[in-house]
Amino acid sequence: MQKTHTCGELRSSDEGCTVTLAGWVNRRRDHGGVTFVDLRDHTGLVQVVFNPDNSPEAHQDAVPLRIEWVIQVQGVVRKRPAGMENKNLPTGEIEIDVQELVVLNPAKTPPFPINKEEEVDEQTRLRYRYMDLRHERMAKNLVLRHKIVKFIRDYLDQQGFMEIETPILFKTTPEGARDYLVPSRVHPGEFYALPQSPQQLKQLLMVAGMERYFQIARCFRDEDQRGDRQPEFTQLDLEMSFVEREDIMTLTEDLFTNLVKEIVPDKRLLASPWPRLTYQEAMDRFGKDNPDLRFGMELGNISDLAGESGFKVFESVVANGGEVRGLNARGLGDYSRKQIDELVEYVSQFGAKGLAYLAITEEGERRSSFAKFLPPETLQTVIERFEAQAGDLLLFVADQPEIVFESLGRLRVNLADRLELRDPDVLAFSWIIDFPFVVWNEDEKRWDPSHHLFTSPMPEDVSLLDSDPGNARGQQYDMVVNDYEVGGGSIRIHDRNLQEKVFELIGLNPEVAAERFGHMLEAFEFGTPPHGGIAPGIDRLCMVLAGEPNIREVIAFPKNQAARDVMADAPSPVEPKQLRELNLRVVD
Repeated sequence: MQKTHTCGELRSSDEGCTVTLAGWVNRRRDHGGVTFVDLRDHTGLVQVVFNPDNSPEAHQDAVPLRIEWVIQVQGVVRKRPAGMENKNLPTGEIEIDVQELVVLNPAKTPPFPINKEEEVDEQTRLRYRYMDLRHERMAKNLVLRHKIVKFIRDYLDQQGFMEIETPILFKTTPEGARDYLVPSRVHPGEFYALPQSPQQLKQLLMVAGMERYFQIARCFRDEDQRGDRQPEFTQLDLEMSFVEREDIMTLTEDLFTNLVKEIVPDKRLLASPWPRLTYQEAMDRFGKDNPDLRFGMELGNISDLAGESGFKVFESVVANGGEVRGLNARGLGDYSRKQIDELVEYVSQFGAKGLAYLAITEEGERRSSFAKFLPPETLQTVIERFEAQAGDLLLFVADQPEIVFESLGRLRVNLADRLELRDPDVLAFSWIIDFPFVVWNEDEKRWDPSHHLFTSPMPEDVSLLDSDPGNARGQQYDMVVNDYEVGGGSIRIHDRNLQEKVFELIGLNPEVAAERFGHMLEAFEFGTPPHGGIAPGIDRLCMVLAGEPNIREVIAFPKNQAARDVMADAPSPVEPKQLRELNLRVVD
């Protein structure tokens, strides 16, 4: 080895030891003929000293050193002089008196500072990702990710799970997003698909009798990018046989509760056990099925009052099957009209046509866009329903339910950030259950599964698949934390007849179903146990635990917002010969 210790591990107890270190020049300073260098590796920093009185040759060799040069030093661990300790550095009580220096590799001037955090354009950071990962914050994120995955593996091993790898090249069986397709050279005109998840394969492992399976699985989905999504991602894939919904939720909750306590002890769990909300309750109270429970500001419904309020905007919406809901932004009652207009513009991007408001200033003055149209007793009922007081701002959206929920759910989080209500050191885990089994697709005039094709309906709701599918509930559950859905799972269908009934319900032609899923249907005829599972997203979970704003900060080599690898410039054209071998040609 070219080093006896890492840069971050030496302490005053090592005084007098001769050590060899290697790493990057993080900073260089010349003081009165003595050269000080902060030497860095992935474990931290240590100060190394080139003193001409102790080693003239090493001191002379240090003259050309610049930041990010890779060097090796040999020297003796010394305590720093009294009063010169650096209490902000774990190695701050000691320094290395260098006897010998070897330059392993010089470096060009970095495209951005490595030894301090500065605002740098993300495209530049991704272009030089191998440099960006040298930042202390980025290195810590990857260490955190490693510890999370290791904890998961160790925990599940203790619970009797077996890690099994499943194929990356598989059959194209769309699961809600576009597949990434891989052309076959030996089977011209045919394609593999990269898995959106190992869904079918893990179910087949249950058929195979594996009972407790898990995998840190790579998954691929060709969909539009956003801050918490990547075209390739990693999930904990977990499946169990002979279980019910409660078994999987209990195990998962125990896993991640203990993970938080062990890996991020500075974070505080808001509640344990985790709260459980039905899908409808989450929508009614928070406007979304992945609510942030770190703060209140819950939604209220005044549709019953709005229908005969005298305010035509409210009345017409309710008459056309819409709703009027709102929230109380406590403390914003003195917002100016300009500030309220900013909120109107914000919700407009989610389909809202406006934002009715009632502001109560600290002095008790009322300003409103609609109050003058309401009878005094109706207005008072609205104020009481939202427990409004001086200094509060009531905001309302009147529209079809999906727009009302989307607009207010987003607005609630936006306002919480303005009011600094979302404590970054608190983790508010929750479960969302009792989702609709299917949702109506108005464009296609058919039912679509709300989760995936293999989710089982609640046993007591199976009969509704024939008579009232819209009121059937699925045996699915989402794991939510701090405004993010970080995992979802369900009890699966294990009976061929029920699976074919679901295919029929969602309008899947029997021939198409047989072509796409014949292997699954056949397997269900050979003694398939009841089973279910869950698939928490590793990337998204790491993002939340690291307190990062987007998922790219916890992935070593991510794609950008346009799904491009700007470091390697991919995707890229291929040689004509490769296309010919695959029987493909590019059409402009």
